[in-house]
Amino acid sequence: MMESPENLTILPDGGPRAGVSGDLLSHVLAQIRLTGDEVFSRTLAQAEQLDLDEGQAHIVVVTVGALRMESRDQAPVVIEAGDLVLLPRGPGTLRLVASHPQVAIVACRFWFDPDSLRGMIFALPRCIHIERAQGAGWVDGMLPFLMVETSDAQPGAALMISRIIDLMVIRTLRSWVHEGRATGWLGGLSDARIARSLKAIHERPLQRWSINELADKAGMSRSSFCERFAALVGRSPLRYQNEWRLGLARDLLARRDARVGEIGLRIGYESEAAFSRAYKQLFGHPPRVEYALANEAAPVKPR
Repeated sequence: MMESPENLTILPDGGPRAGVSGDLLSHVLAQIRLTGDEVFSRTLAQAEQLDLDEGQAHIVVVTVGALRMESRDQAPVVIEAGDLVLLPRGPGTLRLVASHPQVAIVACRFWFDPDSLRGMIFALPRCIHIERAQGAGWVDGMLPFLMVETSDAQPGAALMISRIIDLMVIRTLRSWVHEGRATGWLGGLSDARIARSLKAIHERPLQRWSINELADKAGMSRSSFCERFAALVGRSPLRYQNEWRLGLARDLLARRDARVGEIGLRIGYESEAAFSRAYKQLFGHPPRVEYALANEAAPVKPR
């Protein structure tokens, strides 16, 4: 029997004190998959630039001294010891330069799954800076564990490293939202009114939400809601709802729970052709490609 998309969006059990933003963040981050493959440490002399692979995302933690982050279009930012920097799309035009006689860093390299919700990834800023005061508790705890796994040649070490990097990215984004400095879709989580409407979309993705209904959830007028939602999330409410449903469809296709046309109808499209067009526009390939790849990857059942 085909699994309902609602079953893919069950909220984590956070108890009565769980906040709307925290639950919703779990939902969204579940759609952004990543793989980490390398952790390395470097010591830099003063004025030496930290070289990072272009096109690869990185986390950089300064353990000794400080780095100066330079770019053409903004004032330099100092990354002090204990600070963490997340570069979701790689360094780009940013330069990380040692500003002390001796600087030590630990860096993690990773990449996002190409079939993650790309609009959400590219809506992230090019750099997220978490200062020691906001990240000391968890950065200081994760970093030694990560370095131990890096030097461990036991089976499963590569998977452990990837999972820890995954946790660090999630924790960085959560800290960023908590500080109220988030922009893009994460910015919606910092506004309690917009977060309520986002929560409704995630909890009941098959409901055909109208703008008026979502505005009521937020306790705002229609015009104010649309303007605020678009400013914080970076897309209209109905476009966000559609992208979220297509993300759920992708999971159903990967699980091979039903045929392509059945999945399209299940998430609300009137025809397989309409579903295929929308899917290809978001993910870059039609749903039948996703379904075929899932079949190829499936283990052969013994006779």
